[in-house]
Formats: sequence, C-alpha cells, structure tokens
Amino acid sequence: MKVAYLINRYPSVSHSFIRREIRAHEAAGLEIARYALRADPDLADEADREETGRCRYVLDQKPLDIARAVLAEIVADPRGFLRAAGLALRIGWRSDRGLARHIAYLAEACVIAGWCRDAGVGHLHAHFGTNSAAIAMLAREMSGVRYSFTVHGPEEFDKPEFLALGEKIRRAAFVVAVSSFGRSQLYRWADLRDWDKIRVVHCGIEPGFYDGDIAAPPAAPRLVCVARLSEQKGLILLIQAARRLSLAGLDFELVLVGDGPLRRELEAMIRRYELTERISITGWVDAARVREEIVKSRALILPSFAEGLPVVLMEAMVLERPVVSTYIAGIPELVEAGATGWLVPAGDVTALARAMSEVLEAPVEALAAMGTKGRNAVIKRHDIAAEAGKLRDAIVAAAKPAERPQ
Repeated sequence: MKVAYLINRYPSVSHSFIRREIRAHEAAGLEIARYALRADPDLADEADREETGRCRYVLDQKPLDIARAVLAEIVADPRGFLRAAGLALRIGWRSDRGLARHIAYLAEACVIAGWCRDAGVGHLHAHFGTNSAAIAMLAREMSGVRYSFTVHGPEEFDKPEFLALGEKIRRAAFVVAVSSFGRSQLYRWADLRDWDKIRVVHCGIEPGFYDGDIAAPPAAPRLVCVARLSEQKGLILLIQAARRLSLAGLDFELVLVGDGPLRRELEAMIRRYELTERISITGWVDAARVREEIVKSRALILPSFAEGLPVVLMEAMVLERPVVSTYIAGIPELVEAGATGWLVPAGDVTALARAMSEVLEAPVEALAAMGTKGRNAVIKRHDIAAEAGKLRDAIVAAAKPAERPQ
C-alpha cells in the first residue's frame, strides 16, 4: 500500500521528527509519497535539503495548473466537489483565518486529491491539526482516500473551535497525539464515540543520533537552549534568569541555538543586561551542530510557556544531559523531576534561575547519573522504529479501498 504524507511546510528546521518518521516507514518497506504546501527556506541540515527533492509542493504549481485540478475534480465527481466546498465554507465561517483562506484550502485539496488518485495512494496522513488536516479532510470528500493526522500542540489546543478540530476528528480514520496530555486535549473536543480513534504515538529518536561513546558532562559552566526564538518558548524569561545569575556573581555561558521572530528583541536584552560575553545566539544549524552544542553543555534549558512534547528534550536526554523545563503539557510525562532533570512552574523566573544555579553548581557525577537515567527513559519510550511501527499498524488497520463519502 502506498501512503502519502501531507505537511504544511516540509522539510523544516524544526520538524526533523517528521523526516525520521517517514524514513522509518520506508526502512520497514512502506512506500511514502511526500506532499507539502511549501518548503522551509532556511534549511541548515543536508538531510532536510535532500528531502526537498523527494517532495511535491502544492504552491509550486502554476495558478493555471491549480485551476485545472479544481476543474478535474468538478468533472470527476460534481457531488463530491460540492460536499467539499460546503464543508470548506462551513468550517471557514467559524475560523479565525476566514472564508477566503478556506476557499484556497479547497483548491489545494483538489490538487492533493488528484495526486493521490494518480499515485494510487491508499491512505493520507497529515502532520498538525491545522491547515494540512483541513486539506486532507477536504481531499477525502473528493477522492475517497481515508486520512489521519497527528496533533502536536500547542496551536491546536489554543483554538480548537476555530480549527474545527472536532469535525476533523469525526471524519478521520484515526487521530494521533504525541503525549497523553495531547490525547486528553483531543478528548475535550471529540465526540465520545470518536474517543477510540485517538491514540498516542510518540515522536522518535533514531539510534544514529546517539550511537557511540558520549563524553561526560563538562566541568565548564556551560548551558544550552535549542529552540525556535518565539514567545511560547519562554526565552525572555530565560534571559532575565541569566541576568539574575550574573548579578549573583555566578560564572556561566549560555548558548541559544535557533532563530525566529524574537531574535532582535533577545539580542537587545542581552546587550541591555550586559550579557554579551555570557550569552550567544547561533541561528539555525544542522543536526550535527545541535548534537555538538548539547554534548558540550551541562544541561539543556527550555522554559516553555506552551508546548506539545518537545523533541529537543528527548535529544538532550538521550545524549545523557539533564534538562531544565516547565510543568506543562506532555513534558512531565518525559522529564522526572530530580531524576532526569529539573521542572519549574512556567513563568516563574525565580524558580528558573534557581534551577539553572543548581545545574551550574552540581557535581559532574550527579549530572552524569541524571543523564544515564534520562537516556534509558528515552530509548525505552521514544525509539523511532517502534513508534513509527505503531503508526504504521494504525494506517494498515484503517486502510480500505478508497470510497467517496455518501
């Protein structure tokens, strides 16, 4: 059976877990077609750049080609197209993105429906419960190809009614959450009869990322944060906590690995607090550099305000580094406070500064013991072959010959 993946932006610097999932399927013998609306323009990793050659992009199509795809769906199944159009208008009416955007989704769904039909796709899986899930749902109305989608959060949990999350769940063959917390949030917006559709499949780490000997945590007072530089990651609070450490006379280095809309504001704060000798920002880097920055540090810090279950925490832990993060979303399912890291209340700069201070002052042996526990927990819970296998089993179980809804 051929399966198609549909993602809004693929490949992307912050979505390497999707690439790992796809390649795990292919290693197991499943044929995967990659469809996306667009590619990320800032690809630092060679593996991501390779993926662009394997992916078909809706928004690379000429307007005339998209119009032809719409006409082809109207001719092939007028009733199916009208069902899809009515659904697009209905969910668009309540959406914060408006009717015009959902009419565009309908046109994009016509392209995807045609691609699925031409390629003999037996199942369509979308990542994220936002526009990619909407397009998959509309394509189902026209092509009859069943769909599923993975919800990561936090966007889906912030505005489920605007995203018609309940409607997407109702029409899907099944829905995936990446944590038990995520599943609970989907339960809130799903009809009780659809609860059995919702299952947990964790994001996975491939052995190649952590194979080989890993150096013990360094004695040097070095910390790292790997994140998109956005409001939800709590990075302004991180700079404020770093300032407290500096005023208290603690020696430290903090490296922010990533880029994003807050970069200028963060750089201005760093200058204002006279922390330019202590804090640096690398911008986007490839996976090898991310690994290197984590291993060179005593711990990874991620003081997020909103999350699903951050893959970078898994990466740090499997590299035998403890983490400092917050008591939100799926994070406490992964991080055991006092055993594999520190958890602090989100938004509490005092608690964050205290945890960072404890990391800096902890004996290397204590950090190493936490790192070993963290590595074992991730290998047990987030092996990419095992987790992709759970998703593959769900796809095979849901697969039936394509049939248009009545």
